[in-house]
Amino acid sequence: MEGHLSLLDAIILVVYFLGVIGVGLYFYRRSRTTEGFTAGSRSMPGWVCGLSILATYLSSISFVALPGRSFAGNWNPFVFSLSLPIAVFIAVRFFVPLYRKNHDVSAYSYLEKRFGLWARTYAGVCYLLLQLARMGAVMYLVALPLSLLLGWDIKMIIFLLGVSVIFYTMAGGIVAVIWTDAIQAVVLTVGAVVCAVIMMFSLPEGPGQLFSVALEHDKFSLGSYGVSLAEATFWVVLIYGIFINLNNFGIDQSFIQRYIASSSEKEARRSVWLGGLLYLPISALFFFIGTALFAYYHVQPELLPEALEAEANPDRVFPFFIVSVLPDGVKGLLIAAVFAAAMSTVSTSLNSSATLLMTDFYKRYFRRDATEKQSMAVLYGATLVWGIGGTLIAVAMIGVKHALDAWWELASIFSGGMLGLFLLGSVSRKVTNMPAFLGVVIGVLVISWMSLSKYFTGSLEAFRSPFHGFLTIVIGTLVIFLIGLLTAPLFAKPQKSREEADD
Repeated sequence: MEGHLSLLDAIILVVYFLGVIGVGLYFYRRSRTTEGFTAGSRSMPGWVCGLSILATYLSSISFVALPGRSFAGNWNPFVFSLSLPIAVFIAVRFFVPLYRKNHDVSAYSYLEKRFGLWARTYAGVCYLLLQLARMGAVMYLVALPLSLLLGWDIKMIIFLLGVSVIFYTMAGGIVAVIWTDAIQAVVLTVGAVVCAVIMMFSLPEGPGQLFSVALEHDKFSLGSYGVSLAEATFWVVLIYGIFINLNNFGIDQSFIQRYIASSSEKEARRSVWLGGLLYLPISALFFFIGTALFAYYHVQPELLPEALEAEANPDRVFPFFIVSVLPDGVKGLLIAAVFAAAMSTVSTSLNSSATLLMTDFYKRYFRRDATEKQSMAVLYGATLVWGIGGTLIAVAMIGVKHALDAWWELASIFSGGMLGLFLLGSVSRKVTNMPAFLGVVIGVLVISWMSLSKYFTGSLEAFRSPFHGFLTIVIGTLVIFLIGLLTAPLFAKPQKSREEADD
């Protein structure tokens, strides 16, 4: 079913879009230097950076895919959010002081100091690939409701979104990204709350019917508590959440830039607590929306087209509800919220990727003494190229059945065990260059096997990984960490005796 824009909805969307572009242009003067473009001159308030971190989590993956998952299944993916307090505590205790002390805008300069340039490059490549996957998933998911509402081709919507985000990210740099993220976090949350309230009172028998239907079908279940490592049990998702969130708060360039952009270490800590812990209740809200969608269409099945049933394409159900049920004005607010979700995440990924390409590749491999003008040219060029790449990935994702699962598996693969390398560097000073290198080589081989073995057929089926795809990052991290620790003594330099030292 294709919708249409009412005049009120169109006004809301146009005003929002022009407002975002205006923010980018407003901060143009503060982003004409590399320091301003990448670190916001290290003067941002902690609460703004915290809302920016929240907005990075609250992408269209949250707005569309989380309701899609709970509509088709249960609250098992919410276990991912339950791991956040653990990751936030570790980040505030260890990672924020580390990066504030380092002063470098690149998250991976620390790895070069510990293990050499190869480690910095390895982490940088993994991060850049991860951002392409993230931008692709986000832009695809925001194009779904817009294509239903406008009746436009989904590829054209992805293209227009990519162009608009590239423009304002290039214009305003990290300052514009952080401030627009903060605004978009508020818009997104308000939109979700309004939608949840409308859903609760849209059922024929009121809110009570929602809960009775949900409980009857076990929709609030957090999944199996069994010990199987081949299924997405409670424990598998929890372990995955701990590792991926440590990856986010501990070594993700976009998060590290917010620590650096904060005006002080105290403000940086505040940003982590605010952004991380707020996501817990807000993600629960999105899962609740999916459960409410299930109850709504369960008692009124004739309202849901057969093509949008859970088995067909659950990620399209919430966009369909927005288009077909919500009144004018509220519909525009929700579409603006979905648009906000995409723009905040994509702009964050673009700015952090451009920063990394300039600091970790251009200045390290091509021109160490680059001028300010040359560095800014690289930042602008990298923003453009990576924006185009993310747009093409989004087009390639059209037709994916479960975008959340696809994103989580891609995140697990492209994270590449980077966390294991960071843990080696920070936990043990005895681990030197060669043990770390061996750990990464073996870890990458294990990750490649876990990622590709599901495609093994015939005689190779016996060599398939017995683990769920979510565990790729977990096992990859542990392999790198353990191999590095266990081989460190083999490469330790023999200590001189006291007599030799005196000589």
